[in-house]
Amino acid sequence: MAGWSGNLARTKASQACGLAIEDLEETQAEEETKAEIAAPAAVKEKRTRAPRGPRKLPDNLPVERVAEPAPCACGKCGGLRLRKLGEVVSKTLECDPRRWKIVEHVREKFACRDCEAITEPPAPSHPIPRGFAGPSLLAMILVAKFLDHQPLNRQSAAYAREGVEIDPSTLADRVGACVVALEPIIARLRDHVLAAERVHADDTTVPVLAKKKTKLGRIWVYVRDDGPFGGKDPPAAFFEYSASRHGAYPRQHLAGWAGVMQADAFAGFNELYDGARKPGPIAEAACWAHGRRKFFDLAKLSKAPIAHEAVRRIDELFAIERLINGKAARERRALRQERSKPLIVSLEAFLREKLALLSANNDTAKAINYTLSRWAEFTRFNSLLPLDLPVLQERHLRERAMNVHADDPHESPSLFSGASGLARQLRIRARGATGQVVGAAM
Repeated sequence: MAGWSGNLARTKASQACGLAIEDLEETQAEEETKAEIAAPAAVKEKRTRAPRGPRKLPDNLPVERVAEPAPCACGKCGGLRLRKLGEVVSKTLECDPRRWKIVEHVREKFACRDCEAITEPPAPSHPIPRGFAGPSLLAMILVAKFLDHQPLNRQSAAYAREGVEIDPSTLADRVGACVVALEPIIARLRDHVLAAERVHADDTTVPVLAKKKTKLGRIWVYVRDDGPFGGKDPPAAFFEYSASRHGAYPRQHLAGWAGVMQADAFAGFNELYDGARKPGPIAEAACWAHGRRKFFDLAKLSKAPIAHEAVRRIDELFAIERLINGKAARERRALRQERSKPLIVSLEAFLREKLALLSANNDTAKAINYTLSRWAEFTRFNSLLPLDLPVLQERHLRERAMNVHADDPHESPSLFSGASGLARQLRIRARGATGQVVGAAM
């Protein structure tokens, strides 16, 4: 899984570069603004500047029209006979501050004149028991914590600045209750993913706050994506958290499931492929993206010619996959037999020929051995399997890997109270735009 660690490192480096560029642009804008204020009016008119920011404002937003008072007299001669020529419209993107409110649910009580019984409407249901927070507020808290990576203490401080005091421990209680409320959706999502005949599995590291230090936990993802072969069922992914990387965790996650699993060469998966496994062994299918990455890194860093040629040959396979993506299984199988199979045979011969010329300690030889030692798994992809793991899997793994959770809530109760249980519920994905919290189905 070194590939995932490398991807995460590259992602963090890219983010650091983006922050540095933002700082430079802010400094430049500050200096230019000072120069504009100090410059004479004639210089300001001649000054030109390349446009910044989005060139087009979103067309799905409501438009508030503000008409400025029309002039009553000519600004040059003072004449009163004016006629309208048209309008000059300038647009500004604006955002109203967050608006808090209290919703009172009034239930009128009535007494029966005949039997003196009291009747009243039933109480409205709440997302969580004994909770004063409405569904939109709960969704906002979850989105801020799990999607925007805002700890509950920071959320509490932000709400206080807006005049609403909510203690971080109270927020933690609400989030924990939401986990229980969402459990049926999470279970249904998991059932949907594991109802497929084939899944894609992977994991990555996630920093976990522990006592006086940060340690690494793991996030596991299991993806169902029938789109490449024209399947009608929606793609989906569910996530699991573990404190370490051990084969016992995927065995627990996939207990009771059998089928084809596309994954990397993690040794912890080996017991899943055991023929004596109940209810049945899982058939392993290797991911070509993982195999290609080893050659790609060598071709990029050391300019290794053999690695460069291996990447070129593998890219030919991916080009065929892009052509057959979404086609029916029979058509995919026919095109793979016609176009991909000869390339596979040629690639194997090429790798074996070059391996005989290299030292066993050579990095290119190690990359070749990784591929050839699992050649049966690499060539197992059939009409219903893509060459590599879905893009949505990598994207969501990277999103989750950016978050930090507390391993023990008692270590810092005011900051991350209740986060230990939540870290194990990373299968949650919140959608704040509609004020709803839903499962991670894509």
